[in-house]
Amino acid sequence: MSRPWFAGTRPPASSDDFFLPELCAPEALLSLVLLAELLVLVLVLAEPLQPSFDWVRLALTSLFVQWLVLLSAAALCRLRPWLMRLPQALAGVLCGALVVALTLACTWAAGYFGLAAPRPQEGLLNLYLRHGLIALIMSGLVLRYFYLQSQWRRQQQAELRARLEALQARIRPHFLFNSLNSIASLIASDADKAELAVLDLSDLFRASLAKPGSLVAWRDELALGRRYLSIEQYRLGARLQLDWQVAGVPDDLPIPQLTLQPLLENAIIHGIQPRIDGGRIEVQASFHDGLFQLCVSNPYDSEPAAVSRGTRQALGNIDARLVALFGPQATLSSERRDGRHFTCLRYPCARPMQEARTS
Repeated sequence: MSRPWFAGTRPPASSDDFFLPELCAPEALLSLVLLAELLVLVLVLAEPLQPSFDWVRLALTSLFVQWLVLLSAAALCRLRPWLMRLPQALAGVLCGALVVALTLACTWAAGYFGLAAPRPQEGLLNLYLRHGLIALIMSGLVLRYFYLQSQWRRQQQAELRARLEALQARIRPHFLFNSLNSIASLIASDADKAELAVLDLSDLFRASLAKPGSLVAWRDELALGRRYLSIEQYRLGARLQLDWQVAGVPDDLPIPQLTLQPLLENAIIHGIQPRIDGGRIEVQASFHDGLFQLCVSNPYDSEPAAVSRGTRQALGNIDARLVALFGPQATLSSERRDGRHFTCLRYPCARPMQEARTS
């Protein structure tokens, strides 16, 4: 037995999973109006050719179809919360039945007020039958399109989650190995500090693994970075100087998990560790006009240092996650000026609380 064209039979888990979009949205209404006007042109042009084009019939047909489309969109928009509680196959059938019923009602109203009448060779029953069949076919095609669009969006979201989890899995071992190397260097020189570093690492990984989602709040990511730097501080001592300039960033602003820590790690490896006298790492973060920007800078020598494969992998992972989560406007850049190396990322985030729900 073949499955219905609405493959899912259970109600969707959330509003985003429902096949019927928000038809009250301006973008959806504009698409429906344009599609309806194309349908009007097809209907008018499909009639037998006449010596002159019947502009009056085009206007009346356009008025009839546009009113029908707007009424259907308003009704489906109003009924959408109720339809979401039904199996998707039943919801699709009811949507099609509603459009056909509104079409027949508008056909009756147009005839009652004298706006339209069956052609001489066409009876009243045939007029209703023709309008009903056209409405049934067009509503079926449009609902099928909506269903395929919802399935495509769900597949994209599933692929995005799998991609982010794979990138996250590649980051964690790299981070763990570097942290263990830092702790190992303390064991022989200061066992007490090594013990404290192990505890910091335990707290850090507990915080990291507590939220396996792709996004975390800025306050959690900032705490994660501070725990990592406390481990490095045990090893480097006074050689590591820190300058935090992060005031003004909302605590609940979403950021991809384990974004700040790799930037700090690269700054230590390439800007602090090779220098006998160490240096200062500056962390600057700001949020203005819906744009979040984070810069981590470190001193560098005049001789260009070779970029390790681990550094390229970490920065590549961050860049891939930013683009996947926030679109092409998200950027990750590196530059050198005034004796310092800057690694900066920026991405749009207009509504922090809403964006953070994807984590």
